Amino acid sequence: MDNHLKNDRAAWIQGPSAHCSVIPSKLARAWRLVLLGAPGVGKGTQAERLCAHLGACHLSTGDVFRAAAANRAAAATPAMQAALECMREGKLVGDSTVWELVRERGGCLRCNGGFVLDGFPRTLRQAEALQLLMKEQGVALDAVLDYELPTDEIMSRLGGRRVCPACKAVFHLVERPPQISGVCDLCGGRLIQREDDRPEAIAVRLEAYESATQPLIEFYRKLGLLAPISAEGTPDKVFARTLKALHVTA
Repeated sequence: MDNHLKNDRAAWIQGPSAHCSVIPSKLARAWRLVLLGAPGVGKGTQAERLCAHLGACHLSTGDVFRAAAANRAAAATPAMQAALECMREGKLVGDSTVWELVRERGGCLRCNGGFVLDGFPRTLRQAEALQLLMKEQGVALDAVLDYELPTDEIMSRLGGRRVCPACKAVFHLVERPPQISGVCDLCGGRLIQREDDRPEAIAVRLEAYESATQPLIEFYRKLGLLAPISAEGTPDKVFARTLKALHVTA
């Protein structure tokens, strides 16, 4: 994909009936990657940088849900309707519904530009299903990048995060503090700490992640696809490690 053109990912965000505004040309190397990592490791930042560097498309399940909540996801498939119902009730979208949403978008997996899959799979069952789906699409994963960070560092990163409900800007008490304590630099709104960024909530999130993901990590390790990457340090340092793991030049 030309670096000066931004793919709106319409087929991913809206569903199989939509068409992306930019159709990537076939690359000499179309990378197909899965990103794993606990909350707070910076996985989303690395996904965006990888997509810009490799010309791949960022396929984030979180983006699908956010677009749906903002009424920008047009395809009212049964899976999307089920996901919207869960979100309206304040519930987590179930594994089977998430899988159906990904399966509906199977064509995105064989896109000429490749992809960076972020937020899926989250369980062993989903990983096995993804392998079968990719086989049906005639493509295969190149690597599964597993970003690792000590628990105390994750607690520090998430516990210090503050967000602006008005403009969605994100700050950090240590790494990116606002100019005025408790006030958003961009819109002047009052900064808050999200409920799921409180220490007790973080502990629950990490325990749930570890329980669900460990079998997944073993699955990809046995397939020879797993690439563990330290997420300590700045995003630049983590990205340099990522490219080294993929044997890609900066």
